[in-house]
Amino acid sequence: MSDTQTNGNVPEGGVAPQLNILAQYIKDLSFESPNAPASLRNQGRAPGINIGVNVGANPVNGAEGDYDVRLTLNAKAGEEKDILFHVELEYGGVFRLQGFPQEHLLPLLFIECPRLLFPFARQIIADATRSAGFPPLMIDPIDFAALFTQRMAEERAKSQVQMS
Repeated sequence: MSDTQTNGNVPEGGVAPQLNILAQYIKDLSFESPNAPASLRNQGRAPGINIGVNVGANPVNGAEGDYDVRLTLNAKAGEEKDILFHVELEYGGVFRLQGFPQEHLLPLLFIECPRLLFPFARQIIADATRSAGFPPLMIDPIDFAALFTQRMAEERAKSQVQMS
C-alpha cells in the first residue's frame, strides 16, 4: 500500500493545481484632459462615458508555467470635441500556473487572472481621475467569463470563414 493518496484535484503523479501572483505592475498609464481647465467646471449633467476592456496573455520567456497577463482599460468621458478626459491603463501581472490540465489554461489566463487584477486597476483609474480634478471613475465589475466566451465565439467564426 502506498503512503501517497490522490484525490480528484491532484493529477496522478502530479502537483496540486496552484495559481500564484508573482508580480503586479503598471505597464502604461495615460491621462488626458484636452479642454482643461474649462472641462473642470460643473457640466450640469453627467457626461457619457465609454469604457473599453482588453485582456492579453503571453508566456514569460525562460520560466515554464509563468505568464504575463495584461488588462487594458480605457475610459473616455464626454463627446467628440467636448472630451472631459481620456484615461488608459495597461496593468499587468505575472502569474505562475502549475498542475492545471492544458484545457484549463486559457480560461484561467483570460478569466481568473484578469479578475484578480481588476480591483487594483479599477483603483488606479479612480485615483487618476480624482487627482485630475474630476469625481473618481469607479468602473463597474467586469464579467470576464462573458468576455472570454464572446472572444472564443468570434475566433471560431473567423476560423470558419477562413476555411470556406
